[in-house]
Amino acid sequence: MKVTVKNLGILRQAEFSLGDFTIICGGNNTGKTYATYALYGFLKEWRQNIDLIKSAQISSQLIRDLMNDGIIRIDLLDYARKTGAILQEMCELYTRNLSRIFAASEDRFRDSSFRVSLDERQIHESIKPLSFESKTGTPNRQIFSLSKVSGNTELEVSLLVSKQNSKNLSDMIRTSITETINRIIFDQFFPTPFISSAERTGAAIFRKERNFARNRLLKEMSRADDTLDPRELLFKSYQDYARPVENDVEFTRQLESVAKKKSFLATENPQILERFADIIGGSYRVIRNDELYFVPKGAQVKLSMGESSSGVRSMLDIGFYLRHEAEPGDLLMVDEPELNLHPENQRRVARLFACLVNLDLKVFITTHSDYIVKELNTLVMLNHDDPYVKRIAEVEGYDPSEFIDPQKLKVYVAEKGSVLLDGNKRKSRCHTLVKAGIDPEMGIEVGSFDKTINKMNEIQQSIIWRDDK
Repeated sequence: MKVTVKNLGILRQAEFSLGDFTIICGGNNTGKTYATYALYGFLKEWRQNIDLIKSAQISSQLIRDLMNDGIIRIDLLDYARKTGAILQEMCELYTRNLSRIFAASEDRFRDSSFRVSLDERQIHESIKPLSFESKTGTPNRQIFSLSKVSGNTELEVSLLVSKQNSKNLSDMIRTSITETINRIIFDQFFPTPFISSAERTGAAIFRKERNFARNRLLKEMSRADDTLDPRELLFKSYQDYARPVENDVEFTRQLESVAKKKSFLATENPQILERFADIIGGSYRVIRNDELYFVPKGAQVKLSMGESSSGVRSMLDIGFYLRHEAEPGDLLMVDEPELNLHPENQRRVARLFACLVNLDLKVFITTHSDYIVKELNTLVMLNHDDPYVKRIAEVEGYDPSEFIDPQKLKVYVAEKGSVLLDGNKRKSRCHTLVKAGIDPEMGIEVGSFDKTINKMNEIQQSIIWRDDK
């Protein structure tokens, strides 16, 4: 999946591909969060947007054939050939709504563009191996069935009730078949996202404040005169938060409900949750009345979020997501995972992310942290069968479950680079995303951090070896 953006915040033009582990690093105000939020919004909304695309719907003639004949067969490859046009229309619709995703003025996105493209060959290759069978209906009767055999590209639809000409039934069947086809084509390329925003530390400590804000609004409306539109007041009160931030805050507000579920990590890979507990130095507890506490390891105390360290608060939503929500193939997006973490814990977080990727959870991060990038660099370099490298890994306490196959990694640097802009014959320097090279032997090629570190070393060396002449 390749994403291309134009005139998005400070990013004049940029493109990036979503890998199993995607990293965007760089300085402040270079467009990292813009790219992250735009991608999150698209992945969050693509299902409802595709419902508005006429070319993404199956034809009414097919439904008439089903009602008359009782069975139809749909070649999914015919549908897959339309994905380019469907995606273009879907992205145009999404671009028009970017201001809502970012909670900003429409004028800021007047010239923006967000495009997603998929490899048609990969789509075709992914369809053939699939097999499934399902039946749909009401609690009292089954109405139709859907089935696909592995090795075949046809979706077979069979009517399980007597032939009818009910428009409501026809519309329901058409919607259901269309949704099934869209899931077959797009689900594997568009993972379900969860985002941990850079505002998560405040969301953890003030997670109930939004309830208080709503209560204050209700009181305000009760005092107002009859000319006040309550919907307008509510809209104005909440339009200042970008959707990723809103979703993150909403997640932390609902931790009591979230805690009732178990993720695939909790049931199949509990060692990952033990790694997470080592990073925060304890565990989170939700008790009755939605009270949230942090329990340090080896201590007989319960600390509220206000009493806990900023590092504990910054990992709260990630911890609950991993324990209660994560599913294979999902996408965990973390804006600045290094927030409030000691350098040693930043390294541990990098190793945790690598383990998650190897367990089929996709990870997307933005970072300023040299510690995180260099630790990931080490995990790439350790991914070898060389006996010498294996000895280093063993001595330093690394586990093979942490090693990263460079093929799974995509790294981009948000900085100024040379880009061929539309309509220009010569490249121009502008804010973009520059793809970093990844060598299996030498690791990730990111020089922006090294420049700062080398400069600091130069200054210190000048002080130590000063020339008094």
